[in-house]
Amino acid sequence: MNETGVIFDIQRFSIHDGPGIRTNIFLKGCPLECMWCHNPEGLSPKPEISFLEKKCAMCGRCAAVCPKGCHRADENGHTFDRGACIACGKCAEACFFGALELVGRRMNASEVLDEAMKDETFFKTSGGGVTLSGGEPMFQPSFSKAILAEAKRRGLSTCMETSGYASQESFRALIDYVDLFLFDIKETSRERHIEFTGVDNTPILANLRLLSECGKQIVLRCPLIPGKNDRTEHAETIAALAETHSGVIRIEIEPYHPLGVSKRLRFGKASKYDRDKFMDKADAEAFARIVRANTAAPVEVK
Repeated sequence: MNETGVIFDIQRFSIHDGPGIRTNIFLKGCPLECMWCHNPEGLSPKPEISFLEKKCAMCGRCAAVCPKGCHRADENGHTFDRGACIACGKCAEACFFGALELVGRRMNASEVLDEAMKDETFFKTSGGGVTLSGGEPMFQPSFSKAILAEAKRRGLSTCMETSGYASQESFRALIDYVDLFLFDIKETSRERHIEFTGVDNTPILANLRLLSECGKQIVLRCPLIPGKNDRTEHAETIAALAETHSGVIRIEIEPYHPLGVSKRLRFGKASKYDRDKFMDKADAEAFARIVRANTAAPVEVK
């Protein structure tokens, strides 16, 4: 499998992203700009440099090796010109203190599965396998299909976490290689979805219908954001989606956490939603009760 793509992480021993023990493969690139994004390193499809200023020792090693002169350390601190950066990674290699890191690497599908198969024993004993995430796996549809096809060839369970924002042609091309879709429902109102994510949710809801009609198993994953989508109407509409689409086997409510706020700064991205507190679990449970009251599908607060 020589199809290549860009990933930014491979996480082993996950127990929250599908059945059993899983290896999560995070692909770079996402067509959405969610204001509360907790994986900002997955937005750009290209490798990029993470800069954590508080770890910088002002040693100047990065400035000495950067071929584009992107780094400068002086009495004013460490400045980093992202616009000139070509993400060669030389600065990260030279940094002894972990302030700089190259995030994103190109791999082919076989290399990805070779890495995942290091945990084959755990997959077999737990019923686990691989889960594609991101970013958005459908942003690299051919690469995602190649990984999933190779995983099935090696006898693994496959899951894919997706925003649902892609062409139906892309979904049809890989649908047979996915055992379980972890399908994000970020907002049910079209207007609010555009406001919160920058894209229309019409194709997302159409793809949810497609997957259900094709007999796929689906878990609805619903991020709950205080002051944005934590309203009764949204809860009731989530429940209605589960009642309408027979493929939905469970609903997961995911209360907001602020970990993405500081991560965005590492990639030079301004935070559009900068709440620095976790969502109160009681508020999330209250939202979940509304969902439960309107659907027979199991509802969990994660």
